[in-house]
Amino acid sequence: MKNKTIMSLRISTIALAVSHAFAGTAVAQEAKDNTVVVSGIRASARSAVAIKRDAMEVVDSITAEDIGKLPDPNVSETLTRIPGVQGYRYGGEGASPVGMGSGITIRGLSGQTGSQVNGRSYFTAGNREFNIEDAIPSMIAGIDVYKNPTAEHIEGGIGGLVNVRTRNPSDFKGLTVSLGVGGRENTLAKKANPELFGLIANKWDLGGGSRFGVMAAATYQTSTGRSDATPANGGASLKRAVRADSAEYAALAAANKSNSPAQPMAAYVGRSDINYLASVPLLPVSATVGANTPNLAGLSAEQIGNVMTSTGTSHNIQEETILRTRKGLNLAADYRVNNTLRAYSEFNYTYYQYNQQGRFLNTVDGANIQNLQTAPFSFTEALANRNSNGGSNDVLAGKRLVSGSFLDSAINTTGNNARRPYTTWIGAGGVEWSPTPQLSLKADFNYIKSDLTDEGPAATIDSAPGLTWSVNRVADGAPHQMTFTGPSLGDPKNFVLRSFASAKSTTDDSGYASALSGAYVLDDSMFTRLKFGTRFAQQQSAFSNFTFPEKFLTTDNLPLNATKSNGVPATTVANMLMQSPPNFLGGQGGYAGGFAVVSADQLTGNTYANTFPKAGIPLQGAYIENVPARRFIEEKTSAAYLMGDFSALDDRIKGNLGLRVVRTNSRAIAQVANTLTAAGGYVANEKRTSYTNALPSLNVSADITADTLVRFAYGRGMTRAPLDALNPSVSVNFGNGTASQGNADLRPLTANSIDLSLEKYFSKTNYVSAAVFNKQIKGFVNGIAECRTVETAQPYTGSLPNGCGNGQYLVTRSINTEDGYARGVELAGQWFFDGSQSLLKNFGVGASYSYVDTSNPVNFGTPAAPRLVDTPQPMQSKNNFSVSGMYEDNKLSARLVYTWRSESILFGVSTNPIDGRYIGAYGILDGSVNYNLDDKLTLSFSASNLTNKGLDRFIGESGAGLQTGIERQHYLNGRTFGLALRYKFGK
Repeated sequence: MKNKTIMSLRISTIALAVSHAFAGTAVAQEAKDNTVVVSGIRASARSAVAIKRDAMEVVDSITAEDIGKLPDPNVSETLTRIPGVQGYRYGGEGASPVGMGSGITIRGLSGQTGSQVNGRSYFTAGNREFNIEDAIPSMIAGIDVYKNPTAEHIEGGIGGLVNVRTRNPSDFKGLTVSLGVGGRENTLAKKANPELFGLIANKWDLGGGSRFGVMAAATYQTSTGRSDATPANGGASLKRAVRADSAEYAALAAANKSNSPAQPMAAYVGRSDINYLASVPLLPVSATVGANTPNLAGLSAEQIGNVMTSTGTSHNIQEETILRTRKGLNLAADYRVNNTLRAYSEFNYTYYQYNQQGRFLNTVDGANIQNLQTAPFSFTEALANRNSNGGSNDVLAGKRLVSGSFLDSAINTTGNNARRPYTTWIGAGGVEWSPTPQLSLKADFNYIKSDLTDEGPAATIDSAPGLTWSVNRVADGAPHQMTFTGPSLGDPKNFVLRSFASAKSTTDDSGYASALSGAYVLDDSMFTRLKFGTRFAQQQSAFSNFTFPEKFLTTDNLPLNATKSNGVPATTVANMLMQSPPNFLGGQGGYAGGFAVVSADQLTGNTYANTFPKAGIPLQGAYIENVPARRFIEEKTSAAYLMGDFSALDDRIKGNLGLRVVRTNSRAIAQVANTLTAAGGYVANEKRTSYTNALPSLNVSADITADTLVRFAYGRGMTRAPLDALNPSVSVNFGNGTASQGNADLRPLTANSIDLSLEKYFSKTNYVSAAVFNKQIKGFVNGIAECRTVETAQPYTGSLPNGCGNGQYLVTRSINTEDGYARGVELAGQWFFDGSQSLLKNFGVGASYSYVDTSNPVNFGTPAAPRLVDTPQPMQSKNNFSVSGMYEDNKLSARLVYTWRSESILFGVSTNPIDGRYIGAYGILDGSVNYNLDDKLTLSFSASNLTNKGLDRFIGESGAGLQTGIERQHYLNGRTFGLALRYKFGK
């Protein structure tokens, strides 16, 4: 069709919950030579609806309202407003639960997200994903989330693709200056931190259609959060109560010649209020007996009746101050020679340091308990071992320990100062050229560098000789309660020094990519445009480990002995200690803090090495590398795609059809012990592999009526294995003929994804939509054990049978085995009131709901006798919703958003569910208010986690009827409030 306006397919729709969850959120979309910028809630919603309706990809976006203003103070929190996107919060901010990866789950899949900056692949050191914690909100112009990417997008995420857009000179019409100053404070950490931002940009008309533009932006941001928790024991922890007034107790006390508090004690013989908690032995695992089955042989009925599980009882104190520092620099230049030729360059730099200063109080509970209280609890075979022997789901113990005072308990405290500074930058440049009105071409090159140093020194002090406490516990409710009876926990004289240790590793990554792409407009054809391109890329990652074993701070530099006679009084280094803050859990957990602990500030540098020269603590810069942990991964990819846009029936039907073909070549090198020659040492174990993937895509939208459309999308995606999983490491046990081995031949997970949606529009701002999606996933990884020859080891000649012959080892390794899925429903709706409702004309509401069901088959059996269990994906909630209310007039705008998600499995399932952890359902309320002082100055107030809700962890497994409701870790992060003043001159 001639004279047809061809809009870029990289149009971003704004998801229902996102576009209306934020008061004052602006929507900005850029077509080929057309930038649409709107501001304000209602204008933003109107633009969002138009874009959503016209888009030909399944993509949701968030765009900053103004320069330096993303809707939330944290990018991860902003992303969770998008339907189907779930995030995690830690230490007062949206974060990854392990400090790695994107930290978000898209349509039920975590760790399966591709990451880009301005359409270029982007990663954080040691990962394929970009750690979204690194992202600085003030530097971002917008974020696109592609849930079913087309063939033109860079491969890498079956869950979805997150593209972070920074600003460039073409965003501005002339000289523009923007400055921002603000700060945030967490109610638990009680420390205010600054945030600074500045941007300057200009554009010059050089005449004859030639223009030149430059932009520079910089930011500095710090924050202090808190993470208070009560980590407790999981597992069966089977105990049997033996009353102190029983003959059995008296006999055991008489045998306790050392008067150990871990055994019945003579002082308690005859007491009716005291019980000894005897450990219950377990039966050996066999074909008919599952794990965690108690051995009750020889016990009377009364004794069997006193058997209980003590899971979740021995919680301790974990108090962490989380300090985050972010720095960013964004430079860009744009030279448009004329309307057919443009050259550009970009540079983006981010520095992010995650500093976790921990203070931990741990108890070594005595085995004698006063005022023991129990409660009915069915510890079943399903909880114990997934009923591995089949048959009925028998109850192995009928009650659990709830409360009591654990007598004669010892205490130790540990302070740590874990620091992870990430440095990541990307430089890019390219040329766009349109030699004819029909043909446009683009060449782009970029180089990325990312480094990480991960170091965590820690020191421990122990209770002084002869000192014990009664630890009073209530393992019920939320949070569990704990108090102490005994000497002052805050007095250094009640402690001796124990040890110092440090874990350290470095990751040095880099990569480059060159891409050539183009588009050709077709006339008088169902296909309106052909798009094509190639991309060549390389990524390499080098990892080294320098962790050293525990060093003892004792008089003889040996471990503390049983009597602690070799202990060094903590008072000798009182200047290196501190008292923990006295507001642990806000006073909700019984004991409120104030215990003596090593100061985090004293753990940096060479303080401990210089203070304890005989302990053998290495100096900074002189750490010895652990060679077997070293790994190097190099990956080269070549890709090509062809995609055609089409339309029919006067544009009532539109879409695109494409194919991307990717060739991957990788090289992995591990250091393994040399047992083949007398020289010993380590040798490089190098493995190479290659594979090809074809990734087709199809998108179609059809107008059923003038205000109703249906949308269909199909695409095949891929997620390559994590870099560390490709390390061909080898560990051999010559004593029993077993070995473990990394697998450099792991193939990517692939997914065939289908989306189908129906959208009904009532006006330019009001609509409802419903979507269903289904991802069929191939290649989930499971561990197997099989007989193999280990090339780097001598043949096995041991006397213990391993089931193998010819000198082979029984090797455990991971392979691609099972298939699964992620499928669900997304519902959305919004309504903005108009002038006919005079009382409500400045208000709007929005809501979204997502249901996700996932299948991740895990083999809990053996390769010869598999026992596959269909488990949910980790970090995935089956249900989540977001409800928002907005207000806006000429001066004031405000928003309030409540986001809720159901239970989710933490990290992954455990072989025995009683060892597992799941995150309970929770809801978080956030809000913000913006007031325009004049046309250049805006005052903003933000509030995060108004519900003061932490992400509590429980014992068991969600999604399989194996939830116990017993807390394993109660969290409190506090509320965070921010205040900022922004100035803007220009457009």
